[in-house]
Amino acid sequence: MESWYTALRHIHMTTIALSGIFFLVRAIAVNLAGAGWPRLRPVRMSSYAIDTVLLASAIALTVVTGQYPFADAWLTVKVVLLVVYIALGIIALRPARPAPVRLVATAAAATVFLFIVTVARTHHPMGLFSGLPL
Repeated sequence: MESWYTALRHIHMTTIALSGIFFLVRAIAVNLAGAGWPRLRPVRMSSYAIDTVLLASAIALTVVTGQYPFADAWLTVKVVLLVVYIALGIIALRPARPAPVRLVATAAAATVFLFIVTVARTHHPMGLFSGLPL
């Protein structure tokens, strides 16, 4: 299984980038340009497909590395923040929400996404703040 680590890691990192960029492009198109295409079924299904591969690679990586959420603090933080990111993304793309709320949710989702990346890079629950004296 360890021989799969490199391939799984590349798949995971690629789908992270695709997921984040795809969300940001869709949210900007909806919130700043008033575009309708981000809400079309094929676009939504593409997002689901990317996120499914992302989740599958994450689960496979936990098995290969033996690091699990709720056992490793940094992974627990990633899972909790993932739920926050998903909730903010739903608000950001939901047409029933007022435009200012969607814009704030988009900015907050992007911030949470970037913080999740720093947690993953540092393997520390505080992410980019892990080096600060507390």
